[in-house]
Amino acid sequence: MPCPSHALSSWQDALTSSRRRVPWPSAYAPSKTFLNAVTLQYVRELSGTNILINAGCPGYVATDLNGFRGVRTPEQGAAIAIKLATLPDDGPTGQFFNDAGVVPW
Repeated sequence: MPCPSHALSSWQDALTSSRRRVPWPSAYAPSKTFLNAVTLQYVRELSGTNILINAGCPGYVATDLNGFRGVRTPEQGAAIAIKLATLPDDGPTGQFFNDAGVVPW
């Protein structure tokens, strides 16, 4: 019987190597579309309140998901989230942002 830690390691290795063969964009794009739809639903539900709902794009950040091939650091990617989290009460809502500003939906 194989050692449990070895079996787990082999399973993790298989999962990691299979990630490289999986067409991630086929799952990623629909999930982002759904997230955008949910964001807009929150905008509608919370209109007239002082709660701002916006979406932010961190850019192509080097992460485990992309094998650290991204061109941006996690700190650079987090900048848009910090910006949106610190908007003034009368700030924009229902928008999609990147570092350059508003991005058309």
